[in-house]
Amino acid sequence: MAAFREAVRAWAGGGPEAPARELAERLGVRVAVLLEGPSDLAAVDALAALRGRDPAAEGVCVLSMGGAMNVGRFARLLGPTGLGLRLTGLCDERERPYYTRGLQRAGAAEHGFFVCAADLEDELIRALGPPRVVELVRAEGDHRALRTFLNQPAQQGRTEQRQLRRFLGTTSGRKIHYGRVLVEALDPDRVPAPLDALFASL
Repeated sequence: MAAFREAVRAWAGGGPEAPARELAERLGVRVAVLLEGPSDLAAVDALAALRGRDPAAEGVCVLSMGGAMNVGRFARLLGPTGLGLRLTGLCDERERPYYTRGLQRAGAAEHGFFVCAADLEDELIRALGPPRVVELVRAEGDHRALRTFLNQPAQQGRTEQRQLRRFLGTTSGRKIHYGRVLVEALDPDRVPAPLDALFASL
């Protein structure tokens, strides 16, 4: 499936269509899960592992698009006007207009996409609760960095939820790392609704 993902990205960047189409047929790809970025991908991969799911074996390609504004391009290539895959995925509330326009132009259904209130990290922090997230940050060796961050004037007056969400995005790679860490810490019955609904749709 990794080869198919790379072929799709190359196609989206102006490369040839044939490699992606050939791999889709050979691998039996039937669904494309469109995610905004690599931190979402890390979270989805982690939950799949926890639930004993193998998306690739199920004909499901989980794909990071490199930003919400790319949804129209990927929907056009992979959806009804392209490879004919069923499209689903996650989107942030503020990015929803991009998804609505992009999916409509590609002739794809919008109802297969599940909306996070702010973003997936926000949903995960809410599901775990800020005190548990702070425990996880400490266990991952980032407590000093968090303490320094919280002492910044810009963080004063913000809720703990917003502070933690902002902290996860301050260093390159941190959101990706905690996408996995936060999901692995979830109780099975506390998976955020958009993420749980995505898996139910598969």
